Amino acid sequence: MRKEGLEPSCLAALEPKSSASTNSATFAKKRVKNNVLYLRVSVGHYENFPVASLLLPAPLREPVAVIYRFARSADDVADEGNDPPEVRLTKLARYRAQVTAIILGAEQQERLFQDVARIIREHNLPPNLFIDLVDAFTQDVTKSRYADYAQVLDYCRRSANPVGRLLLHLFKRTSETQFRQSDAICTALQLINFWQDIAIDYAKNRIYLPLEEMARYGVSERDVAEQRCDDPWRRLMALQIQRSRALLLSGAPLGRSLPGRPGLEIRATVQGGLRILEKIESVGYDVFRRRPVLRWFDWPLLIARAL
Repeated sequence: MRKEGLEPSCLAALEPKSSASTNSATFAKKRVKNNVLYLRVSVGHYENFPVASLLLPAPLREPVAVIYRFARSADDVADEGNDPPEVRLTKLARYRAQVTAIILGAEQQERLFQDVARIIREHNLPPNLFIDLVDAFTQDVTKSRYADYAQVLDYCRRSANPVGRLLLHLFKRTSETQFRQSDAICTALQLINFWQDIAIDYAKNRIYLPLEEMARYGVSERDVAEQRCDDPWRRLMALQIQRSRALLLSGAPLGRSLPGRPGLEIRATVQGGLRILEKIESVGYDVFRRRPVLRWFDWPLLIARAL
């Protein structure tokens, strides 16, 4: 699954995994330290958006941490280690079964699922959103190519959007407009992570670029394998960047509809996504050799833009 996400609507970024790349390995340790959370939205590629945490209201940091633990641990089952696919699928099926048991009111024996059951009860969270996350992680084990853009969006609907919706439920901001805007932000950030990590994903035999669009622009899997950055590649990537930017901007009003620190966090996260898109364009879409990431010196600019 992807390692960056946008939360407090997706809106707190998770850290990348140690396998993500040598550039991001130093960020790989999972942590909930000094109440500073890095919550990913896809729960895979999260290093782009390390804004969440202290901006979150103190009473919400613990339930957000539980959501993070659930998503990250399930994502690790799908993505980490050397288990064969059938073992990964068995373990993920157990996650789904535990959430189903929570829905049915069964008592939980393990700490993680006890905590999930508690925050679902205390904050009236929709448990099906946890199942959606497990379904996306399961898909990471079984599916490595996407025929068209609609299939990619369907993956994002389950891998990224549930975290944003869970956070909106924590914030007690649950209008259809706010859900729609959160979905747009979370999906956009998931897409941005895909475009940022094309080489990393291909090394895992995954391509998230829609195959139909690759064929239309004359880009083959061999081109990806050879890291060819020619005119057809740039045209294909320009489409992805343009579409992701439009989606991100369509959800941006959510950051102004939420008060105080949650609103600021969302606005900063949106600016983080836009900044990565700028960086991809600035290197001529050559994400193979110049993978864009946010550096410490980017954050003052992002915060200034978010105010």
